[in-house]
Amino acid sequence: MHVLLIEDDALVASGIVAGLRLYGLTVDHVGCARQAKTALATSHFDICVLDLGLPDTDGMTLLAGWRAQGNDMPVLVLTARDAVENRVKGLQAGADDYLLKPFDLTELVARLHALLRRASGRSVDRIKHGGLAFTASTGEVMLNGRLVDLSRRELALLRALLQRPRQILTTEQLRDSLYGFELDVESNAVNVHIHHLRRKLGAGIVETVRGLGYRLGEGGGSEA
Repeated sequence: MHVLLIEDDALVASGIVAGLRLYGLTVDHVGCARQAKTALATSHFDICVLDLGLPDTDGMTLLAGWRAQGNDMPVLVLTARDAVENRVKGLQAGADDYLLKPFDLTELVARLHALLRRASGRSVDRIKHGGLAFTASTGEVMLNGRLVDLSRRELALLRALLQRPRQILTTEQLRDSLYGFELDVESNAVNVHIHHLRRKLGAGIVETVRGLGYRLGEGGGSEA
């Protein structure tokens, strides 16, 4: 899950980024609406955590603009504005969920997973694909009833593929899901993780679409 965090308080943002990464999420942080616009133009995100008190544009205005432009990325509003009126306005502007500061990190993570699950049209946390079972909130992966140990990057890769089972993902899209804004990434890093995922879950788990990218393959019925 690639998360865009829009929060102008650097201390709060650093805590959220560190916490979400501990749960295996890929997180990129920007501090204002202008930086958010640049981020969305240059990278793919699965979900956004949006603070309303931004220095250049009110978060509510930013969100309403996204929805008017047809941007349907799930958005969780994170704010200290605790009045019911503010929460109602946020939801009416297009927010998918609303969490008040201060908050518990585990609740934030659970809400993000729930939003993404809903956006993907799923009602349960566990994704099944052939002999593979993936629990999104915990990162637990089972192959034919056996627990498989995956690295954080391998989990991010598997999550990206399972969330869009029929979609061809380019190397750039997968790189965003795994690394976000990180610059010091080897050119063959995505291919290396795909190789490891195939070795652990079966050669057919990732299908190469020549000249286009990759998509979810067979459901890992056998070990490599």
